[in-house]
Amino acid sequence: MAISTFSSLLRYRKWAKSNWLVASLGLLLIVFSLSFFLDLTSDSVPFVDHNPPIASPSDLVKLKLSSKAKERGAFCLDGSLPGYHFSKGSGSGTKSWLIHLEGGSWCNTIASCSARAMTRLGSSKYFEHEVSFQGVLSSDPSQNPDFFNWNRVKVRYCDGASFAGRPEAEFKNETRLFFRGQLIWEAIIDELLSMGMSNAKQGILTGCSAGGLASLIHCDYFRDHLPKDAFVKCVSDGGFFLNVPDVLGNPTMRSFYRDVVKLQGLDKSLDQKCVARTEPSKCMFPQEFVNNIRTPLFLLNAAYDYWQIQHVLVPASADLDKSWAKCRLNIKECDDEQMKVLHGNV
Repeated sequence: MAISTFSSLLRYRKWAKSNWLVASLGLLLIVFSLSFFLDLTSDSVPFVDHNPPIASPSDLVKLKLSSKAKERGAFCLDGSLPGYHFSKGSGSGTKSWLIHLEGGSWCNTIASCSARAMTRLGSSKYFEHEVSFQGVLSSDPSQNPDFFNWNRVKVRYCDGASFAGRPEAEFKNETRLFFRGQLIWEAIIDELLSMGMSNAKQGILTGCSAGGLASLIHCDYFRDHLPKDAFVKCVSDGGFFLNVPDVLGNPTMRSFYRDVVKLQGLDKSLDQKCVARTEPSKCMFPQEFVNNIRTPLFLLNAAYDYWQIQHVLVPASADLDKSWAKCRLNIKECDDEQMKVLHGNV
């Protein structure tokens, strides 16, 4: 259901500005159908599937470490080479490309980035050698009728800054961490261009959670590096993080993003029109820069994003008396007053 809805939205080649309002209203009808973009490593609370599908061999796609990364100085946090999984298109899909950016939160301190560098979210040493392509990445036409034969790519996330960190920030680093998310992004895009994406007729850039934010940050870059006559769109799944205070009135998420931007030097990777008018960390919030994106864009977010409830609106630091303990973990446990707070009606 969600895949067909997604496909119908992307099927239109050109949208008038009035159509965006229609798309926004349509969003409310599908916000609870997020499973079409399966990203089991997103920064959301882990989803437990008690009846997981058994992947067929055709859906297992091998890891490829970037051949251009070393010469570009593009490294994961620990200095290992970044990588991606690539399934080659066929038939009518040979000139169509779908790029999916993996999610997995961010690191905002030397300590948290050092810990991350010892996991698959900071080092390719821990990447799976094969991953299952399902949902819009699947090669099964019954599961993925519109994109099954496209060139499909899953880019692994190992920088901790939504593919936007800059090496200039490394002088602050005494533990030999590499802040090179922007270079990873550029190196892998260059590699895919050399593999045939430079002749693309259609292109979709998408991502989940932190990868969904990355798809917004890099949307116009993606558009500008594909042929001018190609139909290109960006889809952010769960990447619209809110710039709002927590229940105690503290700017928890804004402070966190400020630390990420300062530590990893993101200011040059963020929307420059936004950076010119406000504090760079605010430009991590899509509400501050989404109107500057030139490429057709579709935003997909849950009406109740439980990651944002637990980490933005009601972080543990804002619930010292545990009055939100049940509500923040399960919205069905929220009382009327708590729901008013979540709705912003206080």
